[in-house]
Amino acid sequence: MWTVIYIAPTAKIAESIKNRLTQEGFLVKIRPINMSKQQFEILVPSGELEEVQEVLNHILNSQR
Repeated sequence: MWTVIYIAPTAKIAESIKNRLTQEGFLVKIRPINMSKQQFEILVPSGELEEVQEVLNHILNSQR
């Protein structure tokens, strides 16, 4: 089962996060939410949720 871990405001940001998480060894999917708003869900397997959250927090903090 896949779980949404983050909603990215643009396709570019979604792809960047996906690439970083994939480099860390996680399975990642991107799914558009609403094409008019250009938002994208980033999904990961439920079993990896806690590990991915830690890595995602690090990724997001380093982009600021």
